[in-house]
Amino acid sequence: MTETPQTLPLDRALVEEAAKKSGLVWVRGPEGPARALWHVWHEGAVCLVGSADGTGTAAGEQPLGGMGLADGGTATVTVRSKDKGGRLVAWSARVGELAPGGEAWEAAVSELKGKRLNAPDADTITERWARECRVLRLEPTGEVREKPGVMPDGSHAAPPLETGATTRHPIPAGLPRLLFRRKRR
Repeated sequence: MTETPQTLPLDRALVEEAAKKSGLVWVRGPEGPARALWHVWHEGAVCLVGSADGTGTAAGEQPLGGMGLADGGTATVTVRSKDKGGRLVAWSARVGELAPGGEAWEAAVSELKGKRLNAPDADTITERWARECRVLRLEPTGEVREKPGVMPDGSHAAPPLETGATTRHPIPAGLPRLLFRRKRR
């Protein structure tokens, strides 16, 4: 975390502990809605891996497209409380993309590899990530936007994202009789 005059040691500790303990963080880039992403806390920053094509389907990893997360850009990271599940802290981050094969990339990937669940190619996952994925480092800038005692009053509820999915149609009138009738002997 970059040290600034307004950064309190307790804020730094809260960001670090919350990010270490939570399996997911919500990341909002300059574009699009916030997205839940799995991560690891490594050397003072949230590190995450995601599909380079943006959809997540090509590489089989979480999608990072449509968020505007670019090297040198900014993002807002929100972390939930592990025990209650509610919003605990939200902070500003500087986005850094790690170059495949570099020392920082290797260190981050070794941590991420240990946290990746159900990988179809656990033995060759680092090679696939180098070819098809982006590894991002979200380093706290020192600005803690929300924390206990400084939470907004609004609900933060977001409208659902547009989708082609539809709700099912009403059940046919005769279906309950077919399903729940008793057999006569």
